Amino acid sequence: MASPQKKAFPLRLDPALHAAVERAAAGDLRSVNAEIECLLREALARRGVKLEPAAPPVRRPRGAG
Repeated sequence: MASPQKKAFPLRLDPALHAAVERAAAGDLRSVNAEIECLLREALARRGVKLEPAAPPVRRPRGAG
């Protein structure tokens, strides 16, 4: 489940592109979602787009939820 601080939205990808992202994610020990987020951040940085600092994650006690 997405954290309350992240925007969830559907994303349609070509199956070959998804497979490539999945392989890259496995190589980096990330989920596909985290890999896509990383790739987007890298692409924006290369274009000189500044992001606002990310808010620290909300930690819930174990067993909550």
